[in-house]
Amino acid sequence: METILFRNADKTFLFPDKKRLKQFIEYLFKKEKKGLYELTYVFCSDEYLLGINRDFLKHDYYTDIITFDLSENPKQIIGEIYVSLDRIKDNAKTLKTSVKEETLRVIFHGALHLCGYKDKTKTDSMKMRKKEEQYLSLYNLSLEK
Repeated sequence: METILFRNADKTFLFPDKKRLKQFIEYLFKKEKKGLYELTYVFCSDEYLLGINRDFLKHDYYTDIITFDLSENPKQIIGEIYVSLDRIKDNAKTLKTSVKEETLRVIFHGALHLCGYKDKTKTDSMKMRKKEEQYLSLYNLSLEK
């Protein structure tokens, strides 16, 4: 059984070297001292994710990511992370970064939620952003090797 799965809903995620990315996500969980059992990323459109946001969270707005912690045992994390590729593309333009960089940031963001990081308050959001940047740097460094 694979620990990390990438699935497509109504959009296709095309990312070179998915194997390396999966290994790095596993590394992130180890570094955060969290036991990862199974993690599924589902790549989709704004409309698909809006439906999930409305149905499950009762929110009526677009978002780039929704993370569901399905774990029954805190030592064996099981999660589903839904990622809007439309929102990533728009955010990359707004933030003046590449789509690849923004995709990685969002992927790590979801994993960090499962590791216990929050982003609802300004302080929590700053901690989350710092961790995202840390893992983006580490991932980019690992590509140079």
